[in-house]
Amino acid sequence: MAEISQGGGDGGKKGGKIRSKKTSTRIDMTPMVDLAFLLLTFFVMTTTLQKPETMEITMPEKDDKEPPKVNERHVLTLIMGPSDKIYWYIGITDPEVKVTNFSKEGIRKLLLTKKVEIPKLIVLIKSMDESRYKNMVDILDEMNINSVQRYAIVDITKTDKDLIKESRL
Repeated sequence: MAEISQGGGDGGKKGGKIRSKKTSTRIDMTPMVDLAFLLLTFFVMTTTLQKPETMEITMPEKDDKEPPKVNERHVLTLIMGPSDKIYWYIGITDPEVKVTNFSKEGIRKLLLTKKVEIPKLIVLIKSMDESRYKNMVDILDEMNINSVQRYAIVDITKTDKDLIKESRL
């Protein structure tokens, strides 16, 4: 049992009147400790922890059909590279690679302008090995923010890597 004892008595004097010895004050701390742990348990059990945030991604069904034909002028390719850079180009044949970043004036502005210029925009998202996981999450957020309806996450090709090497030079 937890308790706090306070000394009582004669105050340390040796002479004078003889007084009866006062009993010391005794406070039992057990109920207070019980209450503290009950409150702690209550708040731990009733609090809501941070809920995981997920993004819905609709994956196409597996078909043996050949993929639909797409006009290459409607395709925007985004390649996420090292140092939070995004390499991008329009089309497939003879592309001109440009560089942007994840800022509001970077990828968001690019997606908004290309969405207006190309009504049937399809975005191909590719990631280099040097890219970070955060970049993939950020680019998917940008697709959601800009309401880009048609996009795909695709493996990077050797041709893409060569185009990026040429653009760095």
